[in-house]
Amino acid sequence: MGLRKEKAALLKLSVLDNTLKLIGKKPFDDLHVEEICARVKISKVTLFKYFPKKEDILLYYFRIWCLRRAVELRTKPKEGLNGISFLFDKLSEDSDLNPGIILSLFAYLADLKRALKPFPVKAEEKKLLFPDEKEILSIEIQSVDQMIEKFALEAIFKKEITKNTSTRDITNLLLSVFYGSLVTAHINQLSPLKIFFRKNLEILLRGLE
Repeated sequence: MGLRKEKAALLKLSVLDNTLKLIGKKPFDDLHVEEICARVKISKVTLFKYFPKKEDILLYYFRIWCLRRAVELRTKPKEGLNGISFLFDKLSEDSDLNPGIILSLFAYLADLKRALKPFPVKAEEKKLLFPDEKEILSIEIQSVDQMIEKFALEAIFKKEITKNTSTRDITNLLLSVFYGSLVTAHINQLSPLKIFFRKNLEILLRGLE
């Protein structure tokens, strides 16, 4: 790992880590760039060099979230409905830990002005995040959409889902519940999130049997 690339990777990860510490339960919009820069001890010019827009930090968080799921699934593989339940559980757990950034992320994903392509995660960042994972560079980061579609297809092959519906339609339905559960829980102040998420998934899957 070159020193320059390692320094850049450390800076990006530090920005993300300190953003999570600063945001807590408040909306991302209420977090100012100056606060992040002061915490990381960098200038605004440096921050915008790596994150051209403040909202790019949200997209970076989401990409890292997907990378963590890929590493966990490589260590403890899951298929079909087990894999789908795993993603729902992880979202509920992280929403409890970082409600401000998760809700802000979902709001930004619905923004018509957002970038459509995912924010990149470089090899050096992968190595720093998972120093003990020897094959980290070969682990592909899949989007939530890709992971759910893969699990849905497996569930169909395993006859866990028997409804005569296309994999794409099932995936879209699962994604709707995945994103919608968090929004509904926030609007109605429902908790614990994990039980609410599991109940929604259980009702949905019952209709696909």
